Amino acid sequence: MKNKGEMKNGISRRRFLGTSAAAAALAVIPMSYGCKTKAAEEVPAASDKPNSKFGGVQIGAITYSWRSMPSGIENVIKYCKEAGINSIELMSTDLEQYLGIPENPMRSMFGGGGQRQAPPPPPPPPPAGTRPAAQAAPAQAQRPAGGQRAPLTEEQQAAVAKYNEDVKNFRINVDMAKVAEAKKLFDDTGIDIHIVKFSPSRWSDEEIDYAFKVAKAMGAKGVSEEIGEEAVNKLGPIAEKHDMYAVFHNHMQFATEGFSYDPFLAVSPAVMMNFDAGHFFGSTGIHPNTIIEKYHDRIFTIHIKDKTGPNTDPPNTNQVWGQGEMPIADVLLLLKKNQWPIYVDIELEYEIKPWSNAVKEVKTCVQYAKNILI
Repeated sequence: MKNKGEMKNGISRRRFLGTSAAAAALAVIPMSYGCKTKAAEEVPAASDKPNSKFGGVQIGAITYSWRSMPSGIENVIKYCKEAGINSIELMSTDLEQYLGIPENPMRSMFGGGGQRQAPPPPPPPPPAGTRPAAQAAPAQAQRPAGGQRAPLTEEQQAAVAKYNEDVKNFRINVDMAKVAEAKKLFDDTGIDIHIVKFSPSRWSDEEIDYAFKVAKAMGAKGVSEEIGEEAVNKLGPIAEKHDMYAVFHNHMQFATEGFSYDPFLAVSPAVMMNFDAGHFFGSTGIHPNTIIEKYHDRIFTIHIKDKTGPNTDPPNTNQVWGQGEMPIADVLLLLKKNQWPIYVDIELEYEIKPWSNAVKEVKTCVQYAKNILI
């Protein structure tokens, strides 16, 4: 990696791996970290419940980080315990699977098992103030490797239409007792859910109400979506009605001239930001703390990852933590210094080597953050 810029990461991987705390982490990382006092945060205690709050900063993960692993909330809970995490942004696919959402017919028509498929790289950022392309519809034909998307037959089209209607009916008539059952599974393990990522802005109003109702019942404070004018205008007022947050995630929009959070934040006090510090730095080269300091009272959560900057070869590329240039330590220490109540979620996006897996890598990232904060 050829560095063309001057910014350096706050802590190098070599320095990290050279510390006694990190060396211990690579051998055996305790699964739990005691109670809520400062002293207890720093000294592991005997408990089967994880604790990933260090120096007053809540470290967690978006469960997208485990997209390469078998799905389902029981597995998510297992991964949290193994990684020592007690706070998550929960992808809705795992939750809805548990709640009994109808099976997508495309899975049987085109294959697919109990393991999540990693999505393709995100498209280029849209012009400032516009909404990124929508996520794939619940049911659509899969594109064969290296080929064009196969057109649906009339039978397949009918199956998709029925599936989409069945999904809507499932959502607006959801069994809230089943939701309470799902919440209890997390509660019993000591895992808090601060966001459920439903990405519902293109759903019907009834389904959007479902998203906020279910997220609230799961103990979350918000529902997340990708940032864009249409999404913010639609979800902001509905979130306000539910006394919750609509939380919006950025990709590389800040690299677009004229992009600003301000028009979005003006829509509703219920509009909050999921600031992706990695995407911001990788696409602009600007220190993420400039945004965090300015908008700290409207940033609900931060996605954190390591990346190269835009002037490095290769540019804007995900890296193993400590091998990129994203000033992870600066971000974490700013939050610790000011004790701002902003969640920090690991978003694992770098290549995982064959001898490892996503849970092990998240576990190492948790220890990396702990080593900075304590």
